[in-house]
Amino acid sequence: MDDISERDPLLGSHKSSSGPSHSSYQPDIAQSQFGGSSMSDVHIPVILSWQNVNVFVKEKKKKQATMPELPLNTDNGRKQIIKNISGVVKSGTLVAIMGASGAGKSTLMNVLTNRNLRDYEVQGESMSMVQLLEMPIRNISAYVQQDDLFITTLTVRETLIFRALLRMDKSINKQARLRRVEEVIQEMGLIKCADTQIGLSETKKGISGGEKKRLSFACEMLTNPPLLFCDEPTSGLDSFMAQNIVQTLQNMAEKKRTILCTIHQPSSEIFAMFNQILLLAEGRVAFMGSSKQAVEFFNGLNYICPTNFNPADFYIMTLAIVPGREEECRQKVHAICDAFTDTKEAYQIRGDIQRISSHATRDELINSAFSNTSRYEASWVRQFFCILWRSWLSLIRNTMLFRVRVIQTMFVAVILGLIYLRIKYDQRGVMNINGAIFLLITNASFTSLFAVVNSFPNEMPIFLREYGSGLYRTDVYYLAKNLAELPTFLLLPMILISIDYWMMGLYESGEAFLIAAGVVVLLSNVAVSFGYVISTLAGDVNIALAVAPPLLIPFMMFGGFFLNNELVSLLQ
Repeated sequence: MDDISERDPLLGSHKSSSGPSHSSYQPDIAQSQFGGSSMSDVHIPVILSWQNVNVFVKEKKKKQATMPELPLNTDNGRKQIIKNISGVVKSGTLVAIMGASGAGKSTLMNVLTNRNLRDYEVQGESMSMVQLLEMPIRNISAYVQQDDLFITTLTVRETLIFRALLRMDKSINKQARLRRVEEVIQEMGLIKCADTQIGLSETKKGISGGEKKRLSFACEMLTNPPLLFCDEPTSGLDSFMAQNIVQTLQNMAEKKRTILCTIHQPSSEIFAMFNQILLLAEGRVAFMGSSKQAVEFFNGLNYICPTNFNPADFYIMTLAIVPGREEECRQKVHAICDAFTDTKEAYQIRGDIQRISSHATRDELINSAFSNTSRYEASWVRQFFCILWRSWLSLIRNTMLFRVRVIQTMFVAVILGLIYLRIKYDQRGVMNINGAIFLLITNASFTSLFAVVNSFPNEMPIFLREYGSGLYRTDVYYLAKNLAELPTFLLLPMILISIDYWMMGLYESGEAFLIAAGVVVLLSNVAVSFGYVISTLAGDVNIALAVAPPLLIPFMMFGGFFLNNELVSLLQ
């Protein structure tokens, strides 16, 4: 690498000499990421840039007919959410992206992180990560989303260990991963709650909201990413915890990390912690620079922030579109945005983008390396055993649910056994046996089906987030989770059939009993898989519960109990 680089004052790193780039960084080669030194001492400064970014969303025809006055609609029936946005964020900078509702904050974050863009059309030169190390691009950046999604039965340390085993580079041994977990726990101030289950406020007391937010940061900091995106990191927190979280971000930025976060109505103390602010209004940049420069800029436009008034609130109120005064407010916002394009801050941004773009890169070589690199850091076997370990811990710690299932199964089995107690082998008895077998099958199916339908939709958002982050494969997750739950779905059907088979007085043969038990166990596990299908399609517990019974009715009708199979074949 030394023969293609030279020092550059803008990047604070090495200047490459082969092609254009929109992001640049240089690792501190004094420390090795894979050596014995602390990974928290390893820094890869990153400079981000994005230029002339435009984002469009297609509108439905009905919406277009009822809202023709939208100012950013194009001729092709598209609404423009972001319009010609450019910006630069240097390493060691904590940036707050602010603006009124509908200003485009979340959309810009999605563009920069390349997430949730299915319904959008992005044009322009958006942020592009370029690296000189041979490792997947996702290891350079991390994205802390607004919602804190965790397996609630795990402890803080176990959650971090799980992610460390799957997320960190393949060449790092297990001991180094565990050391990194302890470093992150200490760095994020989670020592006090390290061995506490995360828990749910509705059912079981666990860690606090602020600790959950810090845990979200800790999960992403395991790989020591130089670039961090945060979506509303202070949402739902009190003023003290919000200030604590932003202080943590500021400490990260001081270690040469580049941090961007959207934030909604920060207090004046929190606002003062940010190195830079990016104000958005009507999909345009109203200002980008330091807080001091923002005061000078708005003062120059005769928008003077009152004394002892929160500057963040003042900027948001100045750039907001007030109902009933839409046209007046839009004209004011456009005037502010146009004025910013002629400021020295805007000229400096354009100059920095031009200088970064003039840096040569090895895009073709790097893109080739990325295309041949698996999106998963861990092997198939490691993914399987990690998910199996987590699923098993989650299962054995929910003892109350397991006890309820066992008691319910025994109670239903005894009731059925008493109703069909010692069936006689006559004409009436044949009909009774037919009904008893049907009830056994129905009970085993519904019990297993609803056990999954009631739980998996709540866990599916966690799966989607972890799968999207490249932690594990879908087939690994399915197989490991089924294997972890297999003892439960073996024990419960066996309890049911063991009680009812002998109470009902069915064919008294050990071989026949084992065959019946095998059929019921197999049926229960098929119902489990069917429950996963329904839960995945529904995506919500209430919808899954409403859909599951109607989907089971055809199987019950054509199972041979209510309709002769020969008649079914004739109907075909």
